[in-house]
Amino acid sequence: MGNSASALEPSAVDLLIVHTIIVTMDADRRVITDGALAVSADRIVAVGKTTELQTIYQARETIDGSRFVLTPGLVNAHIHVTGEPLTRGYAPDDISFKELIGVWLARAHKASGEDDERLGAQFSALEMLRTGTTCFLDAGTNHHIDAVADGMLSMGIRGRIAQFARDNPGSPSATPVDPLLRQMEAHLDRYPPGPDKRIAAWPILSGRHNISDALWQGAKHLADTRGLGMSFHMSPIPSDPEWFIEHHGRRPVEHLAELGVLGRNVALTHAVHVDANEVALLAQAHATVIHCPMTALRGAYGATSVGLFPEMVQQGVNLALGSDGSNDSNAHDLHRACFLVAGLFKDARQDPTIFPAGEAYAMATLNGARALLMEDEIGAIVPGRKADFVLHDTWRPEWRPLFDVANQLVWSADGRGVHSVWVDGVRVIDNFHPTMVDEERLLAQVQEAGDAIVARMDLPSRAKWPVV
Repeated sequence: MGNSASALEPSAVDLLIVHTIIVTMDADRRVITDGALAVSADRIVAVGKTTELQTIYQARETIDGSRFVLTPGLVNAHIHVTGEPLTRGYAPDDISFKELIGVWLARAHKASGEDDERLGAQFSALEMLRTGTTCFLDAGTNHHIDAVADGMLSMGIRGRIAQFARDNPGSPSATPVDPLLRQMEAHLDRYPPGPDKRIAAWPILSGRHNISDALWQGAKHLADTRGLGMSFHMSPIPSDPEWFIEHHGRRPVEHLAELGVLGRNVALTHAVHVDANEVALLAQAHATVIHCPMTALRGAYGATSVGLFPEMVQQGVNLALGSDGSNDSNAHDLHRACFLVAGLFKDARQDPTIFPAGEAYAMATLNGARALLMEDEIGAIVPGRKADFVLHDTWRPEWRPLFDVANQLVWSADGRGVHSVWVDGVRVIDNFHPTMVDEERLLAQVQEAGDAIVARMDLPSRAKWPVV
């Protein structure tokens, strides 16, 4: 009797998805059946049962989600968006790490110009979005940051980018540190983070033995003073710890700890060849490790024989997932990384309790969001967070019959079933196709540019099957 008529009127929202299964990844890991999601502008307004939300909200657009599972967008915490995307699979898969990096990938990057990097960024974004990834962390190996930013913004994806930074200490090709840091600072000024900024810059280093102490500390200072994260490659192969022991008398993570470089805002990619003390230091620093299982397998890094990834998680290290490069893992469907991380260490340790499906999926959502310092913004379907989410079409063989949705997402489904994707409340994939780019034209441009880059690389094809 005390309520006015206006108090009972439904609130207006932009989008209401009803009658769907919602994988929230919230604190209780709830899966809501016959669920509904309300979105206004770029934010999630409400999550709950369809019967409840339909009485509270009046939507400008309503979507029947009865054939879908709705999940948070995935977070790819390590991907090379330039150099490699346009040469996918050209590098042989039976060569050493040194030859792959020093010859094939180095030639691919050298043969790529500014337009190629813009196109590579668009192509990488297309593959990520089409397979359910809505946010990424660039490996920082591009040379034209403005072109990369432009390409990514044109696709509607969210991410953090950087321009190639290493100073090669002790090498005849050593680069002065101060100009590198000034360039990095200029990029941070040009692409600052913010609630309305999908693409922003971070201090991202090449890493490994290619960085001087001054550059390590200078980049970390920029990250700390600006409230940003910092990322780099480290210890994919044994030569990294061997180099640090020879030159510094301690292992890589120990050296970074001594320099004051570790911290909650630091993410190390690979970290396959670390020892127990290094794991303890990473845990004490609340750092992130980004595991790229597809690359570890293709590159024969030894992740399952020596990798301490289960121990990292046990000690509190944030473990996120990445796809790496298009001549390393060769694919950017993060569901494949989830599948591998859920299975590899079960087999290697002969322990089925390691990395159950729900934990593997958290690595690609919540843990990825934490790696990008966006755990309050993305990674879960929670009111107030960014409207970054995915509809998976379950009327497909890999999705039926459907019982345990976590098992289905990790063990049988993959990016092929991604029907629609929203980033910032904008539908960037609709009915399996991008909304912001002509997909057929983009793929034709990718093939043409890739052919030209391979010609400029001047490396003969090492394909094992004769092409006649």
